[in-house]
Amino acid sequence: MANTTGVAPRFVAERFFAGRLDGDGTLKIVLHAPTTTHVTSVGRVGADGILRLDQHIEQQGKPARDRQWQIRSLRDGRYAGTLTDASGPVTGEVEGNRLHLGFPMKGGKRVDQWLTLSADGQVAQNHLIVCKLGVIVATLEETIRKLP
Repeated sequence: MANTTGVAPRFVAERFFAGRLDGDGTLKIVLHAPTTTHVTSVGRVGADGILRLDQHIEQQGKPARDRQWQIRSLRDGRYAGTLTDASGPVTGEVEGNRLHLGFPMKGGKRVDQWLTLSADGQVAQNHLIVCKLGVIVATLEETIRKLP
């Protein structure tokens, strides 16, 4: 059923990321020219309730690579999980149509990303920042679309 109210639905990660998705974005790393990114994803929720999201990432000027997320819904709009790129646990929290994910990376970096769901529930805007010692060293702006 389509959302005709124009009000964005609550962000439910296991609903949005289930199925096929396609993302296009621009990555800006300090002291480097911006580069384009393209991410194809396939998500599925297992009988255990865990969302498994397999991603294939193409970044301009770098070899393609794959990664996997495993995200579990806790309660009260919170999530916990793992990411093959992360050096520690992934945490998440939903506030309305926004999902905030955070995780540490190698080299003392910290990633925070905010995904904002569209009113029709078919598109999410991804705003990601990478910090080291409290200084922003990279940002990503990406549009993620659910595919039929």
